[in-house]
Amino acid sequence: MRKYKSIYENFKLALKDVRKIKNYLIFSIIIFSLFLIIGILYPNFFKEQIIKLINSLIKKTEGMNFIELFIFIAGNNIQVSFFSMILGIFFGILPILTLIVNGYVLGFIINKSITSEGIFIIWRLFPHGIFEIPAILISISLGIKLGINLKDFKKNLKSSLRIFVFIIIPLLIIAGIIESLLVFVS
Repeated sequence: MRKYKSIYENFKLALKDVRKIKNYLIFSIIIFSLFLIIGILYPNFFKEQIIKLINSLIKKTEGMNFIELFIFIAGNNIQVSFFSMILGIFFGILPILTLIVNGYVLGFIINKSITSEGIFIIWRLFPHGIFEIPAILISISLGIKLGINLKDFKKNLKSSLRIFVFIIIPLLIIAGIIESLLVFVS
């Protein structure tokens, strides 16, 4: 009997494991969507802090070539996803805060983008979002599950790490490529 599973077998197991977090994922989608809508409708909360954050990111990425920008974007998203998942062991509090902040900030950005560029600017955000948002929501859902379901912690951690490596990282790499391309095309 083989000791190690193939990449394909691990990928299939990861997909199967994602189906097992359906309720956590639905909860994450609801919370994220709620704060996304709040960010769109009420973009004045934390306005200065968000603008400061955005300007800081712009300054950090200024002058980067495509590869450097891709590494920055994908690396940042992978890091946030990983810590949102792992730090969920503290009763799922950090993942829930990450949902709230990311939902609100994205809503804020959508509001300001539509205000300055018109509704069609959303199509520029959409391509990488279809990969990035699900990856982050899955990692947050895993973090919530790790924090709430402590009795099967070792099993859940192994499953979470498999999902992270075989589903979340590939999705975030695709999102990073698309986002970097969009920056260079515009």
